[in-house]
Amino acid sequence: MSDAHLSQLTFDSLQIPDSLKRGIAELGFTRCTPIQAQTLPEALAGHDVAGQAQTGTGKTAAFLVALFNRLLTQPQNPHPQNAPRAIVIAPTRELAVQIHSDAEAIGKYTGLKLAIVFGGVDYEKQRRVLEEGVDVLIGTPGRIIDYFKQGVFDLRHVQVAVMDEADRMFDLGFIKDIRFILRRLPHPTLRLTMLFSATLSHRVLELAYEHMNNPSLIRIEPDKMTVDRVRQVLYFPSTEEKIPLLMGLLRRIDAARTMVFVNTRRIAEVLERTLTANGFVAQALSGDVPQSKRLKMMRDFHSGHVAVLIATDVASRGLHIPDVSHVFNFDLPNDAEDYVHRIGRTARAGAEGDAISFGCEEYAISLPDIERYIGHQIPRAAIAAEDLAAVTPPPPAAWRERAPRHPARGGTRPGTGRSAGGRNPSGGGRSAGSRPPPRGSGRGPAPAAPRPAVAAGAAPDGAAPGAGTGGDAVPGEPPRRRRRRRGGGGRGPNGGTPNPGAGSPAT
Repeated sequence: MSDAHLSQLTFDSLQIPDSLKRGIAELGFTRCTPIQAQTLPEALAGHDVAGQAQTGTGKTAAFLVALFNRLLTQPQNPHPQNAPRAIVIAPTRELAVQIHSDAEAIGKYTGLKLAIVFGGVDYEKQRRVLEEGVDVLIGTPGRIIDYFKQGVFDLRHVQVAVMDEADRMFDLGFIKDIRFILRRLPHPTLRLTMLFSATLSHRVLELAYEHMNNPSLIRIEPDKMTVDRVRQVLYFPSTEEKIPLLMGLLRRIDAARTMVFVNTRRIAEVLERTLTANGFVAQALSGDVPQSKRLKMMRDFHSGHVAVLIATDVASRGLHIPDVSHVFNFDLPNDAEDYVHRIGRTARAGAEGDAISFGCEEYAISLPDIERYIGHQIPRAAIAAEDLAAVTPPPPAAWRERAPRHPARGGTRPGTGRSAGGRNPSGGGRSAGSRPPPRGSGRGPAPAAPRPAVAAGAAPDGAAPGAGTGGDAVPGEPPRRRRRRRGGGGRGPNGGTPNPGAGSPAT
């Protein structure tokens, strides 16, 4: 890895506690990245910061160093045990886990207690940790608000607030949750607030100026949208050629740590089964994967046990996965900004990498917007015959092997002998023998029970006056229709008289 992306500012020259410098040194950090070099002097001096930089340039370390410095150097006011002193809000679970991991490493010798909360796992365990008291709370908006509304912790003593990937908060619909949290923190003049993102749109800046104390706006190469060291190339396969081309290129590059981005969960599942059937160690990461399984996937990909990680855009932003050599856009993204975030998974922190995109028949429509956004045309490449690999079809998915829940009308449900929906082949009513026999009788429908004569104003045997007719009967008028009882026998076979056992004596 090259040091050309680093600035001349060293961490040793910063006025930060020795315990913090010790954790930074153990991680091998000596010189600051450009975003760290410009934001740390401002944040360490107590000024709010809104920072923008290319992904993978050290934004997380920048706000963590400033956060720990504030907590270690500012006096701690008396506060309840369950009142955190700092809060870090992340849009996704994976990003929250990554921030927590970095915070544990950087703040290893600070003595500050950290906690992470997010949905999907360990609800009661996370709650107990918060009740015992923490210094730094890291989490996603939904779970933070959940515990806050239950009174598990108090936000009135927060000294540092951080919003990471703020533009992603808007994209995922979290902006109301963010405002709910920020309005319950101390006044902006009483805390240090930092906002970081790969892009700073007008709506993000509006949020910054609404809830921050005159923040310093810091942009690192804002007009340079893509990473210099990413080698980009674009193929134009047909829809049928996409999987053979992907497999051929993966074999040619001998994929060791590769990310493949798709637009839908269904395609991610198809790719996972197909690549696995053809000898690749691949797993699909999408929004509906259980959290415990998602975390295991990320650990396996970090460790190299999984060579190909297939992901929807849930994993395209905010994750630091070192040494990703290749990124494939199996589907071109619908949003031009997502293209930048996807290819930013490789060539991180000065490394080099490759981004390979497929402009297929369905998603090539997004290409003009992407090239307009990045400011140049993506280099094209022709598809050679040897690039198209032979594909072994995967076994059918488990859900396709089960019998359908609702067979076509006129068919037979397995093991029941009943026609679909309980109807006969002609489609009218129930099939013969499917109607259950009336209660209190033998097999088959019983004859209709004659209605006993009832004098005007009188009631049938065992009934109160007016029962069953809705009130007193009126001479010369038919009785009012009885409400059909749930679970009763309903109307009899003659269409007008109740079945025996449905409220009248059986004959």
